[in-house]
Parts: sequence; structure tokens; C-alpha cells
Amino acid sequence: MKYLLETPVRGILGTEKFRTAIHWRNGILITDEPEKLGGRDLGPDPYSLLLSSLVSCTLATLKMYIELKGLDIPEITVEANMFYRIENEGTVIRIERKIEMHHVSDSEIRQRLIGVAENCPISKILKGNIHILTEFKNKKSDR
Repeated sequence: MKYLLETPVRGILGTEKFRTAIHWRNGILITDEPEKLGGRDLGPDPYSLLLSSLVSCTLATLKMYIELKGLDIPEITVEANMFYRIENEGTVIRIERKIEMHHVSDSEIRQRLIGVAENCPISKILKGNIHILTEFKNKKSDR
């Protein structure tokens, strides 16, 4: 199996309730829960991180396409939010993504850019069939 990341993302939660240090290949990101949930709001919560992944991937994918096609679009804004909705199959999570670009009046180009956004890798992962394998890993000192 070939992993997408050379080094896994690693999180460490100590004594500060929900304050988590997320170690990634090039640094540390602090996450937390909002104060209303008992955290101190020192960093993004898990939902914000998930949506941030979608937003940043959408922006990068759109930027690559815009540069490849030589389009004159100097700035792109993407926002995302999520909500629960009751449907026939039960409760479903819906993610709403909005893309804003000035000076793009051609509806054909707009539709193509929406298609590009729909095909960003994180969109594909979120829409796909995901299996999460969980196991306990013994610390070296526990052996």
C-alpha cells in the first residue's frame, strides 16, 4: 500500500481538555473546541478542519486550472459550511460550497469551473466510499 503522505499526521492531546497539537510534515497546528463545548477556542475544531481541507483543495485545483487555461481571474474566494438534513434514508450531512470570482460573466466558463471544483481530490474523497481502519498502537514504553 502506498500512502498519500510520507509522514502520517499525528495528534497529541494532553491535560488541556480539548487543546490538541496536530503534527504535520512541516510544523504543528493547534486545534480546540469552541468555548460553548468546553474548549478554549485556541484553534479550529474538527468540523472547521474538514471544511478547510475542502476549501483549500478547491482553491488550489481551481488555481491550477485557471493558470493552465490562461484565464484572467486574479482572485478566488471559496466558503463552505455543513448542516444535517432529514431525507428518505435518514439523517444526511450536507456540505454547501460557494465559489466567488469577479469578472467571470461567461456562463460556460462558470459551469466548467464548477466542474473543476467538483473534481478536486478532497471533493472526490468526501463523495467517495471511505473506510476508516482503527487499531491500537502500543507505545514503546508499554511493551
